[in-house]
Amino acid sequence: MKIVLSPNPYRDKGLKAVQTAERVLREAGAETCMSLPFALEKGSGVELPAHLKFLSAEEAMEGADLLVCFGGDGTILHAAKDAESHHIPVLGVNLGSVGFMAELEVSELNLLSRLTEGKYTLEERMMLDVTVRREGRTIFRDTALNDAVITKGAVARIIDLDVKSDGALVGRFSGDGVVVATATGSTAYSMSAGGPIVEPTAENIIVSPICPHALHARSFVLDGRRAIAVKMGKLSRKTAYLSVDGGKAFRLGGSDQVELRRSKTKAKLAKLTNRSFYTVVNQKLGRM
Repeated sequence: MKIVLSPNPYRDKGLKAVQTAERVLREAGAETCMSLPFALEKGSGVELPAHLKFLSAEEAMEGADLLVCFGGDGTILHAAKDAESHHIPVLGVNLGSVGFMAELEVSELNLLSRLTEGKYTLEERMMLDVTVRREGRTIFRDTALNDAVITKGAVARIIDLDVKSDGALVGRFSGDGVVVATATGSTAYSMSAGGPIVEPTAENIIVSPICPHALHARSFVLDGRRAIAVKMGKLSRKTAYLSVDGGKAFRLGGSDQVELRRSKTKAKLAKLTNRSFYTVVNQKLGRM
């Protein structure tokens, strides 16, 4: 069994956690290799242990059976999308503050030995294909595991948005923007915007206005088969920005339409424990 280890050096100082995981996996009979999820920033002050060898993502994932990612939800999100393109499942180890997507905490690294025994299950998560169309042309494409967020620019006080589902108007409101999330993303920005918490394996699309200037504007939970379209109001000449899974913002013009629909591909997360989603939510949100 070949397992790729993907550490976040900013979170895992000295890469102590990933080296512990490597030892556990090798003792269990796994073949391991390491690959950084991103290039380190110049002047970051992060030094990688000299004895460790890092491969490119393409080289590391060639013939791999699973990717173990170390970091917060952002790191795991990035890794899950990369792994999906290689049809490899991901197991997250939480080094962040919340880590809803992580399967293990650092104190549970010994459980990784179960991977070589086949004592794990795979959980599929719905993703969204995100497209921006301008005057009939496609000018942007991406895939979201968590969400696509449309927000106002720094200058504009509010933006006017029309949200449609299969052509039918869901809502028309003014505010700071809107979050269109999967069930996986329901515990992220969508929840902060007042959206509901949805079981991550559900195939729903959650539309949540951000700070709407209207009493009637509420979140909607839509069937995953719906095609969502978001566009600024006809009289709006303001600028908005689109960010997919917290990535680099894409500038939207007044005539642009953001289209979202269920992707044919799904992210696969490896599960080693029997913790229920509700147990995780209660622990992460400090209810227990």
